[in-house]
Amino acid sequence: MSVLVTGVAGFIGSHVAATLCGAGHEVVGLDDLSGGFTDNIPAGVCFYQGSILDQPLLAEVFTKHKIKYIFHLAAYAAEGLSHFIRNFNYTNNLVGSVNLINQAVKHKVQCFVFTSSIAVYGSGKTPLREDHTPNPEDPYGIAKYAVELDLKAAHYMFGLNYIIFRPHNVYGEHQNISDRYRNVIGIFMNQIMNDQPMTLFGDGSQTRCFSYVGDVAPCIANAINLPEAQNEVFNIGSSCTTPVKDLASMVADAMGAKCNIHYCEARKEVLHAVANHSKIERILGYRAKYDLRDGLNRMAVWAKTIGPRKPTVFSHIEVCSNLPKIWS
Repeated sequence: MSVLVTGVAGFIGSHVAATLCGAGHEVVGLDDLSGGFTDNIPAGVCFYQGSILDQPLLAEVFTKHKIKYIFHLAAYAAEGLSHFIRNFNYTNNLVGSVNLINQAVKHKVQCFVFTSSIAVYGSGKTPLREDHTPNPEDPYGIAKYAVELDLKAAHYMFGLNYIIFRPHNVYGEHQNISDRYRNVIGIFMNQIMNDQPMTLFGDGSQTRCFSYVGDVAPCIANAINLPEAQNEVFNIGSSCTTPVKDLASMVADAMGAKCNIHYCEARKEVLHAVANHSKIERILGYRAKYDLRDGLNRMAVWAKTIGPRKPTVFSHIEVCSNLPKIWS
């Protein structure tokens, strides 16, 4: 079957594409390379460099390849920064997604697999469950939830089937470690390789469940084989809660470095994000195989192979009020 993977040169997208290629699908990949790298693209992928905002390009890809399934992973997933780049956030994460949904409807795609985010919940009562009412607190989460709602509306109006995943704090090989605004583990590893202290907002007591990509990506890719997954929403990731301060120590151990932390002014963010995974375990048989230390060691080997990268600076900040000083 012909499958489109957006964000194919990025982090999770490249791993999903690899699983699909291994299953024998014809994989078409799309990426604008704003945060991805061509080295990440698996062999055998028919690659198009371009944006989901380019509607003529999308029409060409869907028509030429007769796309049957979509795995939409292209996004700029910087929750904290999204407050200060609202136009960029909604244009890329919402409008671009709607362009894909339009093409899916026009070309009678069999299923649209969307990678949403745990950010849609906001700071709700934990553990967060799929039947909790989302209440996102940042523009990134708002955009993701809006796409979820639009998919449900497209299913109601046009019969477009969908599967929505809400991953959280995924890490591993192919993560963009040069992005200073997102992916804390990648940031820590890059800071260590650049002989810099690891930067923490606040006192580091924030808790997250860090999820290894080797657990998450194959489950997302294989979901299209299970009819009972269609038109459902799934949390996906680890259930092991870790304070960010403890994470810094574990990353330093994995990198073979001393734990050197620089504490920055606390920012407004969800302090505790823990998800319930009983639904995905029941319906998709999901089980996390890698514990945090094992996953960190695997990622550290890869990070040392590619070496340190110069942190990127987002050059189009739209609102500077309350922007964390470290990002100024």
